Amino acid sequence: MLTVLQFDAASAAVLARMLGEGRLPSLAGLRDRGSWHELDAPATAFAAGAQHTLYSGVPIEDHGLFYPFQWSAAEQRAHYMAAFEAPPPIWERLGRNGRRTLAVDPYESRPPQEAPPGTLVCGWQLHDRVVLRSWAEPASTTARLERLFGRSEPVDEVFGRHSVDEMLGLRRRLLRAPGRVAEAATHLLAGERYDLAWLTFCAAHVAGHQFWDLSQLPADELDPDSERVLGAALEDVYREVDTAIGRIVAALPPDGDLLVISPVGMDVNTSRADLLPGMLDAVLGAAPAAASSSIWWLRASVPVGLRARVARALPEQAALDITSRLELRGTDWSDTRAFAHPAENQGYIRLNLRGRERDGIVAPEQAEALMDEIAAGLATFTDLDGTPTVRSVERVADRFGDGARSDLLPDLVVRWDASAATRLTAVRSERFGVVERQGVGSGRSGNHTEGDAWALVVPGRSRAVEPARTPRLEDVAATVAAVGGLDTTDLVGEPLLEPAGDRSGEATATSGRGR
Repeated sequence: MLTVLQFDAASAAVLARMLGEGRLPSLAGLRDRGSWHELDAPATAFAAGAQHTLYSGVPIEDHGLFYPFQWSAAEQRAHYMAAFEAPPPIWERLGRNGRRTLAVDPYESRPPQEAPPGTLVCGWQLHDRVVLRSWAEPASTTARLERLFGRSEPVDEVFGRHSVDEMLGLRRRLLRAPGRVAEAATHLLAGERYDLAWLTFCAAHVAGHQFWDLSQLPADELDPDSERVLGAALEDVYREVDTAIGRIVAALPPDGDLLVISPVGMDVNTSRADLLPGMLDAVLGAAPAAASSSIWWLRASVPVGLRARVARALPEQAALDITSRLELRGTDWSDTRAFAHPAENQGYIRLNLRGRERDGIVAPEQAEALMDEIAAGLATFTDLDGTPTVRSVERVADRFGDGARSDLLPDLVVRWDASAATRLTAVRSERFGVVERQGVGSGRSGNHTEGDAWALVVPGRSRAVEPARTPRLEDVAATVAAVGGLDTTDLVGEPLLEPAGDRSGEATATSGRGR
């Protein structure tokens, strides 16, 4: 049996410090038994694209999914990600070969296209209508677990400024979540046989966004007690995850193989993505931008509490559809050469390209010059203290342009200065003027880093494989396939474990079609 424990979006720096202080004993014990690998991962450009790559082993340029709300060139509008085909996760491949899977809360997942044998449940520990939607296979699984352990709690994220009381309530829900993973997993593992257990600790991901620091909260609302409790929330959640990992490991077969993984990292929020629509308008219009008509303006104009109540009152699919339609609302496509694609971490820009977009106006032969114009214009912006706002503007085609679905990706990635952006009020350019922030942006204090994906490989019955190149996120799915006895030659990844009976050794480690 192989168990994958997804310590989701964990900060490598915070983990290292807490491990050094002896405050994560379960993870420390596993580290002593295994090998820790840093992974090359899509988060270097597309943080939200890491999950589908992790689950399927398919590179982002071949699946094209990189944000919950994505652009459809054929329809000239954004859609919720479920409107686009996704590669099947590795547990569906296992299922076609009779292998049984237990999966709890795979982040940004969707119901299986082919229901594999076993038990799969999402939205169990926490529920978010965008990234942790509720589904189960068999369908009765959720009700069965709720009868024993109670219902999951909502953590629907609403961008904007939150109150101290809201954050205290979120902290309480996040602290309970890891234990719910352990309760469900140990109960189901005791009653059924599985070949793969894939268990995701999503609370670490949410806590990193909301409790990296308290810079997003109004200082005059923070009393000393709340500041002390909220300031320790991220590490408290990590400790609860560690405790849950210990409970689960104790319930596993003693000769089982184990991976602990994080497909993306977490650090201070540097994103200025909400300012990008105004910056791009200014560059392409050669004049200071007026108030943006993007969804960020709406988020700043309508209080968080009201938007949350409206969203809760709507059916889940209706809320997602309304959100997707509000992205890029009011755009005059007959006069738009490029636009800021929906984003929250790095900035994304897509050209309104003739022959690709339904209403495209930019001739293909003009694309290179337009991208140069945009990059040069964005480079003129600074924060109000004079710090350059933009670190670089990179062409997606240079790295991801040869994939089967690279046409779904934006044309440019805007990388921001490494300084915190939670209290930024505006950016300015000597040439294009001032672009003011509408509201507070996402309201997140933490965001994904460009690295820090990792895998801790703990062999049981299998043998560890020394990587022949820098390990990649795609290697996780290849490892699951190899331990499950499946052919891995059509996978990009290279297994980090091989079954003990496999004497191919080096051949196994290099059999993938890695690029």
